[in-house]
Amino acid sequence: MTAQLWRDPALPLAERVEALLATMTVEEKVGQLGSRWLGKDKGATGPAGPEPEDGHQVAPMENEFSAGPALEDASRHGLGHLTRVYGSYPLTVAEGAAEVVRQQRIVMTSSRLGIPAIVHEECLTGFTAHGATVYPAAINWGATFDPELVERMAAAIGRDMAALGVHQGLSPVLDVVRDYRWGRVEESIGEDPYLVATVGAAYVRGLQSAGVIATLKHFAGYSASRAARNHGPVPMGRRELIDVILPPFETAIREGGADSVMNSYSDVDGVPAGADSWLLTDLLRDEWGFTGTVVSDYWSIPLLAANHRVAADSAGAGRLALAAGIDVELPDTIGFQPGDLDDEALIDRAARRVLLQKARLGLLDEGWTPESTVAGADQVALDSAGNRELARELAERSIVLLDPGTALPLSPGGRIAVAGPCADDASTFLGCYAFPNHVLPRYPGVKPEIALPTAVEALRAEMPETDFVYARGCAVDGDDRSGFAEAVAAAESADLVLAFVGDLAGLFGNGTSGEGCDAADLALPGVQAELVEALLATGKPVVVVVVSGRPYALGAVAGRAAALVQAFMPGEEGGPAIAGVLSGRVQPAGKLPVQIPRDPGGQPGTYLQPRLGAEHLGTSNLDPTPLFAFGHGRSYTTFAVDGLRLSADRVPTDGEFTATVRVRNTGGRAGSEVVQLYLSDPVAQVTRPVIQLTGFQRVELAAGAEAEVVFRVHTDRTAFTGLALKRVVEPGELRVLAGTSAGDLPCAATVELTGPVRPAGPGRVLVTPSEVRRTGS
Repeated sequence: MTAQLWRDPALPLAERVEALLATMTVEEKVGQLGSRWLGKDKGATGPAGPEPEDGHQVAPMENEFSAGPALEDASRHGLGHLTRVYGSYPLTVAEGAAEVVRQQRIVMTSSRLGIPAIVHEECLTGFTAHGATVYPAAINWGATFDPELVERMAAAIGRDMAALGVHQGLSPVLDVVRDYRWGRVEESIGEDPYLVATVGAAYVRGLQSAGVIATLKHFAGYSASRAARNHGPVPMGRRELIDVILPPFETAIREGGADSVMNSYSDVDGVPAGADSWLLTDLLRDEWGFTGTVVSDYWSIPLLAANHRVAADSAGAGRLALAAGIDVELPDTIGFQPGDLDDEALIDRAARRVLLQKARLGLLDEGWTPESTVAGADQVALDSAGNRELARELAERSIVLLDPGTALPLSPGGRIAVAGPCADDASTFLGCYAFPNHVLPRYPGVKPEIALPTAVEALRAEMPETDFVYARGCAVDGDDRSGFAEAVAAAESADLVLAFVGDLAGLFGNGTSGEGCDAADLALPGVQAELVEALLATGKPVVVVVVSGRPYALGAVAGRAAALVQAFMPGEEGGPAIAGVLSGRVQPAGKLPVQIPRDPGGQPGTYLQPRLGAEHLGTSNLDPTPLFAFGHGRSYTTFAVDGLRLSADRVPTDGEFTATVRVRNTGGRAGSEVVQLYLSDPVAQVTRPVIQLTGFQRVELAAGAEAEVVFRVHTDRTAFTGLALKRVVEPGELRVLAGTSAGDLPCAATVELTGPVRPAGPGRVLVTPSEVRRTGS
């Protein structure tokens, strides 16, 4: 009788899980902590299909780990997860659904208890499946400054995944950008913790609204590696970790309800995240109250031995990781083997968390079948019209008009030369985890199965009365300049030139951006900068459009180019979105989630710096001032922000105040502006950032219209980690600034915080609510 209680959906979940644990052997409990990735074995065990080419890895050090056991053997004591059924090789929807059923049936029939596995998949730019919509990369989500739009996108992604039997998505990336040279900047939302937190929490809400578990990664510190090298050591103190890196994760858990976290590969101050009990247990669970599962990043457990050398072998690494707080090993079971884990209390702790998650997903219910989870698969259109419309909306909203100059919007008619490697290759619009860039390089004969209009094609469709002539000029990477002459000739024959330059995303050196594709500096890859110089030398006006995963230094062309546009990686609808912005049909609305550097060296750091890191004070010959500041973005109308007023000039350290500011559309066209609120702490017990974003609000305004934005600022939003490494709210003067970017803050006011220093620990206010009040025209 006891053995059947866990299948009864009428009983409380916790009671069911305890009943199940009581029936399980130690080996069966450990089985729930492991996983199996058949796709890693190059598709040999999956459906028949094209043979992959060797040498292309879709996960770090993939080729260093031998193929795992047959799924029957891997599941003989049960299995926690099935890894990337859809995202490992090209499958149709029908093939993928059949493979989910096949693998689940093996898991259930190979073990005594017949517990199904959680199916997880990547979803960094949409569902990583053949033929699925490729949305803009996460850096573009940040550029929208529009959490509600990102939430709608994530909900659409989640619906597609859930309909095909996927339970967990490995997204969002909440790493705060600290060095633009890092290859995974494209996967990150931006360089400000509050922007990352609010957009990331919105993504979590959207994905989980469809019943798919969101996974926060990479916890924590991964983005701050020394010299921006992937997996590199992170020379960061506890204070910076707490104030800059951790807030997005806490917010996504408390405000988004995230049910899973993935550990980082990196070590912070010598302690690898996967073996850090302070991070994974004391902070995450005991302080923040997280109740979900911690899953390992792929092979991060054996890497504790192989790379970090904090364990002698994979078994020792598994024991370290389990004790620290990792519950599930992905993508294959190496360190969490039965017999190698010897602390049954820790095994029970992790198994209880995994089984509770399975219970919430319905996997423990009597009568559950894998067929039921894919019952509607034949009705799923992975690149539906609705999905593409969302992808278009996100792409349009994310494109940043750095400088309209003298050329934008384009005038119809005449002859325009288009040059550059990002103009005729739509794969440059896609992030490194988009299926066409992530998996299909292993299958060169397989087409993407989604429409991918190039910029040239989109421009011709957008402006049919204009004669566009195209000459590539050069590749994204490499030193081949043989195409320069053709591009120059095209420019000389035209009235204006559009130069499309930037990145091609890939993995582990097979791209100029993406995981394992770190940059030595912030110069455009290859000879693209030379191509732009050759085009400028023709004397024709040149509009430079940068399609990239990271910001590149544009100081050499600023002031010489006829206009500058930053598109980042705008997804499958990127071509039409860029064409619409250039033509003027689309009003530019994007804002920079990262600064644009002036020079290609290590300057600047991100905007979130104390005075000696943010200002040119004559103490060094290097000027950290960016070319374009965080939050910058122009449009084809103009806005004015003024009239800042505070509800009080003195507030207790446990109080709150409102900041109200007026925004006016002073131009001749409707548009939207993102009103940004920053705080500055002039004197504190530790060095503080010169300014820090504390709230933002996008406002849509007709020409001549105005509105007020009201921000409600709790004093918790002023908290920082003090000398004792505890977060505090400190009395004293605080400057409040408002404007349209970190470099354009025309409004300033002062509020004094009064009373004692106050601790601001768990439960503190994490967000700054805002509202728009229409005031007429």
